[in-house]
Parts: sequence; structure tokens; C-alpha cells
Amino acid sequence: MALSFCLLAGARAAASPSLPSSAALLQRRHLPPAVVVGPLPQAQQRWRRGTRFCRASSSSSSPPPPPAPPEEPQDYELLDTTGNCDPLCSLDEVSSQYFEANYKPKDDLLKALTIFATALAGAAAINHSWVAANQDIAMVLVFAVGYAGIIFEESLAFNKSGVAILMAVCLWVVRSIGAPSTDVAVQELSHTTAEVSEIVFFLLGAMTIVEIVDAHQGFKLVTDNISTRSPKALLWVIGIVTFFLSAILDNLTSTIVMVSLLRKLVPPSEYRKLLGAVVVIAANAGGAWTPIGDVTTTMLWIHGQITTLNIMQGLFIPSAVSLAVPLALMSLTSEANGSSQESSSLLSSEQMAPRGQLVLAVGVGALVSVPVFKALTGLPPFMGMLLGLGILWILTDAIHYGETERQQLKVPQALSRIDTQGILFFLGILLSVGSLESAGILRQLANYLDATIPNGDLIASAIGVASAIIDNVPLVAATMGMYDLTSYPQDSDFWQLIAFCAGTGGSMLIIGSAAGVAFMGMEKVDFFWYTRKVSGFALAGYAAGIMSYLAAQNLHISLPTSLAEIPFIPGS
Repeated sequence: MALSFCLLAGARAAASPSLPSSAALLQRRHLPPAVVVGPLPQAQQRWRRGTRFCRASSSSSSPPPPPAPPEEPQDYELLDTTGNCDPLCSLDEVSSQYFEANYKPKDDLLKALTIFATALAGAAAINHSWVAANQDIAMVLVFAVGYAGIIFEESLAFNKSGVAILMAVCLWVVRSIGAPSTDVAVQELSHTTAEVSEIVFFLLGAMTIVEIVDAHQGFKLVTDNISTRSPKALLWVIGIVTFFLSAILDNLTSTIVMVSLLRKLVPPSEYRKLLGAVVVIAANAGGAWTPIGDVTTTMLWIHGQITTLNIMQGLFIPSAVSLAVPLALMSLTSEANGSSQESSSLLSSEQMAPRGQLVLAVGVGALVSVPVFKALTGLPPFMGMLLGLGILWILTDAIHYGETERQQLKVPQALSRIDTQGILFFLGILLSVGSLESAGILRQLANYLDATIPNGDLIASAIGVASAIIDNVPLVAATMGMYDLTSYPQDSDFWQLIAFCAGTGGSMLIIGSAAGVAFMGMEKVDFFWYTRKVSGFALAGYAAGIMSYLAAQNLHISLPTSLAEIPFIPGS
């Protein structure tokens, strides 16, 4: 009987979507692998909890004691008394409790009617001859509505990736109606898809490589060397480490890694928020001066507007200035002049996965060698990224062969953890902008800007300011469609300023970059707190960076490097 009850309880624990009542404050963490290594499947965790309870009850006739704490403490995190969960952990139970407490049928009905009305309006427009006669107006309206949905995604509770994909499809449908023929629209779509797929495959490979390194705790090698506890010194150390880390990785991944580190170095306080803001500014600045550090710089590099050596030489100094100025100003604040910080024991308790250093070396080597691969073979950069991913895939399969408990360290599991919806968002945005370019709308906008603002430096600076409010990916994509290489040749000051301004301008508001949004969610930072405490520093750094770039170009100052002597780098 006890055995039957045990099996039944274990099965219920594995199938139940919620945790036992005595462990209601424990949630399964879904942290980046930089924080947790070796998670067990949720069903297996629940089965163990159920069977542990059964073993206790079958060995005694007394009332069964409450379930014992989980045997894998590193896989769990205690929620606070309000039920709030770490933003990176599983929100299944917390979100369901919130849903039950705040469910409003009228809101769902209103959303359903809104979607239905929008679909009807779209269907009516598609079948209306007005679209064919007024294609440009129709496409601008569709783009404006779609982009409004992206900007106000939090208010509308619509994921921006879904909105972007829907907008892209609608724009190409309108384009097919207004084009001289369907064959012309299909040819334009094929050309746009070929260009967009290069960026998507590049991002897919890069994100997977970073995730694999993260799973092996590879970045622990970097974070373990941060030992200072002086608030002012720590401010500079965090900024400099993030700056160079973001140049190799992307700014979003660097932000997640560094903010996770801050949680172990500094207790919750205003000072920790300030350090998180430094991470955002440093990540955006560091990603601007290398072709693989930011998605917008990658877009410009893949499409030939910039080359590797020239972007690094031209933007390193402005990027460093855009970080150094905010750091110097923040060093004067009261938060940076407080008492020394005590570190948490969590940092020393984490262990690097087996062969973590090997995976780190191969992963970083794969990322850094992509420009070299492009220069040597002439193939697009995404092929070099896929080559690195293939090598790392075979390597992890080989070193973890037969280790069933380390399946999460392999590429298939990493693919399930990467930001797929972010990739789909880029896909939708780039396809949407491609439709506007095919219709000639972006060319008309470029002509208008040239007539109104004849100075390319002012246009680039304005785009950087706009990127603090509007996502920089569509801004850069639109700029690439507005100006071709005949207007501004490769590695011209205009394209380098676009790369710098679009990358660093997003730091002025917390919603202006993926790094800022990640920091906002992880640390529960308020929009107005960031605007009040950080935006002025970021604006000063942004302006100083632009001025340093213009001064360096006029004085012919660039980053000295011996790489120019290597024959295959200049053409990369």
C-alpha cells in the first residue's frame, strides 16, 4: 500500500504544474548557464520531491512530515515574501498566481475585438483598389501602426516579435498589389530575404556559441579576477571589463553576464543600480567599435558599409570617451563614494564546468576569427560564424560523450535557450524595411533629409538621439536603405558615425537598447530612476564621443595598430 501511494504521489508530483504547498516559495531557476550548471528536468525534480515524501511516509506510521528541501540547492532560489521571482527564473507559478488575482475578462474581450477589427480592416484594404493606386501611403500607414505596436508592446501586452512579423507580411502583401507585377514583387522579396538571412544566420550562430561558453561557466574566468571592493574603483573596473567583453560578445549577453555578477558582488542598493547603469553604458559603447559587438554594427559590416580594421581604428577612441566621461561624472556621486562593499559567498561557490577553459578558448576564438575568415575566403561573415559553431558543436559532443548528466552543456540544449524571439524580431523588422526600400519610400525620405539637413554628421547624430526612443535596428536598417554606397562610400565618416551613434545613443534612455531593457527587467529599475540618475551622464558621454570622433578625423588621429601590416585584414 505504501509503495502504491509512493508511486502515485511521485507521478502526481511529476505531472503537476505547481509545486507542493510546503515548498511554494521555491522556484526552479532558469538562469543563464553562467549562474547555474547542471539543471535537472522539471518533471524529474518533481518526481524526486514526490518520492522523497513517499519514502519518509512509508518508513513511519506517524503523519508524514513535510517534504524535505531539494537535494540540489543550487538549482533553486527562495522567493521573497511578496512572491516576486528573480526575472531569470521560472515564472510558471508566480505568473499563474498573478493571473488568477488580476484576471479581467473585459480586457481580454477588448483585445480580441481590437485584433478582429484590425484583421477586418486589413482584409478590406487588401481587396480595395485604393491600395494599388496609393501604395506608398498604404505602406507608410501599415509601418506606422506596426511600429506603434512595437513601441507600446508593454501597454498592449503584445510581443514585439509577433507584431514585427505580422507587419512584414502585411507590407509585402501591399507591395505585391502595388508593384508592376507579382513577379517583380517576388523578385524583390527574394533579394531582400537573401540579405536578411545573412544577418539572421550570423546572429543564430553567435548567440549559440556564447550560450555554450556560458553553459560551461567560461566567463567565470573573467569575473573571478574582479577583487576590488572600493566603490569608486569597482565602478571603473566593471565599466572597463564590460566595455571589452561587449566588443567580443554582444551588448545584451554582456549585460546579462555582468549584472548577474553584480548580484554576487554587491548587496541590493542604489549603488548596485548605478553599477548596473554603468554596465548598460559600457556594453553599448563597447559594442560600437567592433563588427561583432552590436547587431547594428554587424548589419553595416555584412552589407559592406564598414570594414573591420577601419571601424576599430575609427571608433575605439570615441567609444572609450563615451564611457570614460559618464564614469568620471558618476565617480563624483554620493553612491560611488560610500563604504566598501562585501561580496557574497555565491561567487566563490560556483564552479566552472569540466573543460570550461577549453570551450571558452574555442568559443572566443571562433567569434574573433570571423573577420579573418571573411578576408581569407571572401565568403559572407555568417559562413565563418557557422564554421565556428560547427567546430564547437563537434567539440562539445566529443568531450561530453557518454555523460548523460551534462546534456545541457551541448549545442541542442543551448539552441533551446537562445533568444529566438529576438532573432524573429530582427527578421520581421529587416523584412519590413526591405519592403519600404523596394517601393522607393526610403529613397524619397533620404532626398528629403538631404534637402532639409545637408550635413551628414547632423543626420547621423539625430539618428543616435532617435535610437534612445526608437529601436536602433530599424533605424539603421532604414538608413542603409536610404543611402547606398554611391551616396556615402565604404568606411566614410557617415557610416562610422551611424555605427557609433546608433550603438551609444540608446544608453540615454533605459528603453533605448536591448542592454537597458535587460537591466531594467533583471534589477527592477524604474524608467524615471534611470532618466533622473543616469540619462544626463549618458548624454554627456554621447556628445563627448561625437566631438572626439570629429576632432580625431580632422586631426587624422586613429587607434595605432600593427594589424595594418597583416595583408588580409585591410580588405575584411
